[in-house]
Amino acid sequence: MKAVIFDLDNTLFDHTGSATHAIRSWIPELGGTTTDELVAQWFVIEDRVYSRFLALEITHQGQRRGRLREFLPLLDHPVPPTDEELDELFTGYLHHYKSSWTAYPDARPALEVARSNGLRIGVLTNGSTQQQNAKLEAIGLADLVDVVCTTESLGVSKPAPETYLRTCEALGTEPIDTSMIGDNLELDVLAPRALGLTAHHLDRAAGVTLTDLVS
Repeated sequence: MKAVIFDLDNTLFDHTGSATHAIRSWIPELGGTTTDELVAQWFVIEDRVYSRFLALEITHQGQRRGRLREFLPLLDHPVPPTDEELDELFTGYLHHYKSSWTAYPDARPALEVARSNGLRIGVLTNGSTQQQNAKLEAIGLADLVDVVCTTESLGVSKPAPETYLRTCEALGTEPIDTSMIGDNLELDVLAPRALGLTAHHLDRAAGVTLTDLVS
């Protein structure tokens, strides 16, 4: 192997933990009462609307507005009539989300092992370029990453073959010399394997850690 590509959200970065903290903290500020059902619905809506951004049907900011339009009625909160007002409202959630950005404990050790083994390190993530780079900086991993490829920078999302091939190209490696690690079996394992990459499933629920897969 000459390089390893990591997914970001729920692989290196604890998106679910950060988002759960954020929505639980934000709902009372909107006049609602936090419940497990409302938290679950936030993620259901996120998955549904975010998929439109990944398909490049709407912008990253557009998916934020779409999520609010679906979620606010669940709180009996009025939906602001303009995009500008929706954007302003969403900053409340973002404040809590950003304040809780956290790397998994095994993230930096895994990247350091990869670096010590002489591997170039890439991150391939279905997200916005600005936010995903900001996450890497905030959680203290940016200095160990050589290449970051995102939906916005590539103009296409995983599992499109171009995402993996162009990330390999950016790293200066061939697929056969590159491995990928991520939490999503389809996007981070099966799709890259079909292109010749070696890929490993980070199944945290089964007790697998990043250091298990890198060392």
